Amino acid sequence: MSLSLDKLRLLRKQAGDPKAATPAAPTQQTPPALMAANDARQPPAERSVFAWVEQEIRHKPTGTATTTPAPATLRRPEVGSLHRLLGMRSRGGPAPARASAQDRQLPGNEIAPGLFLIESLLPQPIPAMPLSLAFAKREDEHVAARDLLFFDTETTGLAGGTGTRAFMIGAADWHVCPQRGEGLRIRQLLMSTMAAEEEMLAAFASWLQPHTVFCSYNGRSYDAPLLKTRYRLARRADPITALDHVDLLYPTRRRYRGTWENCKLSTIERQLLRVVREDDLPGSEAPAAWLRYLRGGDAVNLRRVADHNHQDVVTLALLLQRLVREEQRERETLALVSG
Repeated sequence: MSLSLDKLRLLRKQAGDPKAATPAAPTQQTPPALMAANDARQPPAERSVFAWVEQEIRHKPTGTATTTPAPATLRRPEVGSLHRLLGMRSRGGPAPARASAQDRQLPGNEIAPGLFLIESLLPQPIPAMPLSLAFAKREDEHVAARDLLFFDTETTGLAGGTGTRAFMIGAADWHVCPQRGEGLRIRQLLMSTMAAEEEMLAAFASWLQPHTVFCSYNGRSYDAPLLKTRYRLARRADPITALDHVDLLYPTRRRYRGTWENCKLSTIERQLLRVVREDDLPGSEAPAAWLRYLRGGDAVNLRRVADHNHQDVVTLALLLQRLVREEQRERETLALVSG
């Protein structure tokens, strides 16, 4: 709402302002700057509020209507900046899409949902004579070569207990193949899902016979108890306890303790058997390789786990024959000295 000069004078007259009389029209309009200076020279008592309002009205720009200034144009935000900002502050949003794995090819054939069988044959002559177990302090005991089953597992951890499971079982035995002849047959069972465990246990049990003799490296203390636990948890009959078991760790320690830095299987095969592995994945990395595959990752390291397991069971067969020969040589030497 605005006040005109006439209304202002009327208000001043009603208020008893002596200067409310209508002044004579000036012959020449006083410049605004000069009028402001004159008002400034007046004593404060004479400069009433009406004079100040009149001055404001007199010098107000004229126009038909007072235009309201247009609101400032809002700056349109940059979409990329908003996305970055939201990405930094949003914590409950969906997780970013996982990059698709490029290589998930598993070796072998899928014989059951999520269960793969890897088979190979290493050509070699099968020992014709029964093998003496004297090296294991089992005097006068012999075992037929084809009754031996060399086995090793790859597990989800080394702590043991019901939370640890074997995701791969490798086994080797001497076998005569109709197409390829005789040699060391290597069979490996690999689970690609948790649900395939029962099928894996059933397949491994089908490889065992009443005359089977297990041969392992620390398997009596670790691999065999672990598998027994898994059979029990799966409510299946335990096919392991009733079978004989030759653990090569203990005779190897007795014979070679102090010869090398330790008696790990990798050390024994390198120093005693002169087996050199290329691009071998350490057994400690096997659990991570399997879990990576389960979570949608690639199968590169899982195939390396299979190669590692393959070499382990082959090494067991080589080590057993070496221990048998060493024990026989020492006995022959002792017999010559005594005679």
